[in-house]
Amino acid sequence: MSRRWIQNPNRCADEYLDGIEDFIEFARRQNPGATRIRCPCRRCNNTLWETIENVGFHLVRNGMIETYSIWNLHGEQVDHASSSNAPRVDNVEPIVDPNDQVVGIIQDAFPFASTNINQEGEDDVPTPIDSAEFEQYEKLLKNANQELYPGCESFSVLTAIVELMHGKIKYRMSNLCFDYFLGVFKRMLPTDNCLPKDHKHAQKVLHGLGLGYEKIHACKNNCMLFYKEHETLDTCPICNESRFKMTSQNRTTKIPQKVMRYLPLKPRLQRLYMSTHTATDMRWHKEKRVDDDVMRHPADGEAWKEFDRTFPEFAADPRNVRLGLATDGFNPYGVLNQHHSTWPIFAFPYNLPPWKCMKKEYMMMTVLITEDPGRSIDVYLRPLVDELKDLWTNGVRTYDKSTGRMFTLRAAVMWTVNDFPAYAMVSGWSTKGYMASPVCKEDVTSGWHAGKVCYLGHRRWLPWDHEWREKDKEFDGNTERRLRSREWSGDEILEQLNRLDFAPFGKTKNVFDTLVGTILDIEGKTKDTIKARLDLERMGIRRGLWMNRDSDKARRDLAFFSMKPNDKKEFLKFVSSVKFPDGYASNIARCVNVDGGKFTGLKSHDCHVFMQRLLPVGIRHLLPEDVVKPIMLLSRFFSQLTAKTLRRTDMFQLRHDIVQVLCKFEMIFPPAFFTSMMHVMVHLPEEALLAGPVNYRWMYPIERLLGELKKSVRNRAKPEGSIIEAWVQYEPLTFCGIRLSPPPPQPPPLVPWRPCRRRRHRSLIAVAVATVASTGTQPRRCRFSFLCATPACLFSAPLFDMFGPLDRTETHMSDLIRRGRSMTTAPSSDPPAQSASAATAPALMDYVVVGPGASRAPASSASSVEQPASARQQHRPTDTIDTTSTDGTGASGSQPGITTLLYCSFYIEI
Repeated sequence: MSRRWIQNPNRCADEYLDGIEDFIEFARRQNPGATRIRCPCRRCNNTLWETIENVGFHLVRNGMIETYSIWNLHGEQVDHASSSNAPRVDNVEPIVDPNDQVVGIIQDAFPFASTNINQEGEDDVPTPIDSAEFEQYEKLLKNANQELYPGCESFSVLTAIVELMHGKIKYRMSNLCFDYFLGVFKRMLPTDNCLPKDHKHAQKVLHGLGLGYEKIHACKNNCMLFYKEHETLDTCPICNESRFKMTSQNRTTKIPQKVMRYLPLKPRLQRLYMSTHTATDMRWHKEKRVDDDVMRHPADGEAWKEFDRTFPEFAADPRNVRLGLATDGFNPYGVLNQHHSTWPIFAFPYNLPPWKCMKKEYMMMTVLITEDPGRSIDVYLRPLVDELKDLWTNGVRTYDKSTGRMFTLRAAVMWTVNDFPAYAMVSGWSTKGYMASPVCKEDVTSGWHAGKVCYLGHRRWLPWDHEWREKDKEFDGNTERRLRSREWSGDEILEQLNRLDFAPFGKTKNVFDTLVGTILDIEGKTKDTIKARLDLERMGIRRGLWMNRDSDKARRDLAFFSMKPNDKKEFLKFVSSVKFPDGYASNIARCVNVDGGKFTGLKSHDCHVFMQRLLPVGIRHLLPEDVVKPIMLLSRFFSQLTAKTLRRTDMFQLRHDIVQVLCKFEMIFPPAFFTSMMHVMVHLPEEALLAGPVNYRWMYPIERLLGELKKSVRNRAKPEGSIIEAWVQYEPLTFCGIRLSPPPPQPPPLVPWRPCRRRRHRSLIAVAVATVASTGTQPRRCRFSFLCATPACLFSAPLFDMFGPLDRTETHMSDLIRRGRSMTTAPSSDPPAQSASAATAPALMDYVVVGPGASRAPASSASSVEQPASARQQHRPTDTIDTTSTDGTGASGSQPGITTLLYCSFYIEI
């Protein structure tokens, strides 16, 4: 029987699918009664045991090992006479000696010491390696060629240390724990082994692969750094504070008052070009990026393109690095000390493709500050700014592994990524007070309401002839005649602040706290306070929300936009009953206090999921329709804005929609509701047009990295020392991982829908996401997701291959509902068509309609959103699936249509 189907790259072909069935039947015959067999897919690699059904699914999704043509691990008898010289067949990749790989890593780290660089067409010769670096190279090469013990061919000394240190960093082993196991391994090996005896000696071996850091003393009052021209001073020339602490006279070494750790940026950027894979990926933005109307990368943004037009010499070489800078503070002690704050500053290259950009492996810590620098952060940024200026003006000679030639590497900072308080520190523009908006500046509409500064006047962004401009009592008591706030040019901002920066993407958490705290009337978080009611009386608007006065007392009645106590309890019970797939969100149920009527411990990503998925479903029958609709529109706004791919036409529409939402909010909530974070939303679509998708500029990756740094603190007396030592150990091991890692596998092709062939499959859970055009008789080509319950598998196929043309779609869906049950429904005018991704699909909490004539579900249906047990067990996040695009790009679309999300159960007999 021919097994050439294993080599077929098209896993949708009938030949391949029939071959999988033949393999399953063969495994059943050879292993009668067995429920689990080895899985020969490329991921499991015949090392994991799976059920026979799961094995079939893995082979479709991942493909079979291409060299596994003799199924000896599944019962096939091997003819030793004919296969004695055959290679091993239980590995996907060819066997490569790990010692040779480590030698390759050393040669990458020291290219001038081991190779002759081809200088054809270059303007100068490479900088010769100095004696110290050559000595490190010789030590590493000696350890790479030295056997771990006499006769050991699998591991050299350096290979063993790299493997052990990888485990230490990955599983966060302490130095004492690592020393213990290192001693145990050393006693297990032959007595003449060369394994280091403890962590200190192992770290010395890897010292040559590390990049190190510098300690720079700082003034106790953050006045200056003892750096360059001030390096020899013992007192601060500004405040006359001593550089060192007062210690005993018998002490030979002096202890500085404050120390900043600086990690040079140039060698870390050069290392990106020392590996063939990363050197090639650093040119992805120019050579492989698709330039169309869809924004998938910061290079698709207008700011990137304008930068290329302004500096064509810089843009001519795609190897020049575009950087982003991010900083935020965190408490390394957790809850033990509420006052200490550590501030790292990270740089990350935007040249990389989307699947590598903003990942931990490619983030570079450049500065570590021991406490909150406040407004003096520019003092600590001076070494980094000096290096960035030199990289922009002169560059640094760098060896490109992919071409084998030298080139001059230059770098430029595109923008910074911060939360709103840190943005004020970095940019110098105060984010508090009457001019808190860094985009509107002094042209912002702000006023004093309920004891604080609030930001109204969003009618300025409406068209000049809009009817809402003439209304006064519904808003702040005045008509609106002003134009929208002016747009400041880069030269004007540079003249004011001496730096050009983009407004940061405001966290969804700030908007969530304001909105949910008000509609749930949570004490301490609601903006509907007594001061807010008195402010309405002072303004003479919305008499229905004034204080209710009886004789000599006044009380605040519950507002129409807040839930009643019983409704609040029902809403919180609904939230506590929701179950999310693994990795989609944290356990939000444990953050719900039903009896206390509030949320506790919600993280920013939890609020992100809550705002987009749960809030529109939970409130729709508990609040008036006039309140629910703008909240649903706000949820849709964030869902479309935070998609992985954006269309420019969508962003123009969102720029119009958010103004409508904020104006509706001004007619509902009191002025105290409109904090600076509520106002910033009006600028977010414009920022997306300038800088591209939001997921390259938000704080979630930075916050996850800060959590990793917090876990690396071992010595609580010196937390910054623990963090920096752990980071410099992580860097060379990451470089080894980048050097050893193969290119990312191409995603498998979409599997067309076909009837289920499993005889015992009776239960089928289907998730269908589709967009049907509301105009015309010929629908657009769409895609849908098909989830099989046992095992969990996701297929994508043209929707109408299953449901037929438009005139039959409603009939087919109604038939499915009669055979199963619809999970939830909602009006058809609100739901958006957006890109499904690992963060948004499966969209179980999306708005749902069935057919063009869907109506609102009864109030009791909101509590039925919880998935069946079988679906909860098998549901997993999926890859990007195109729901609106016809070109397979997966971009979110804004074409008029009806978004259909069907989640139902039905039975089939095959």
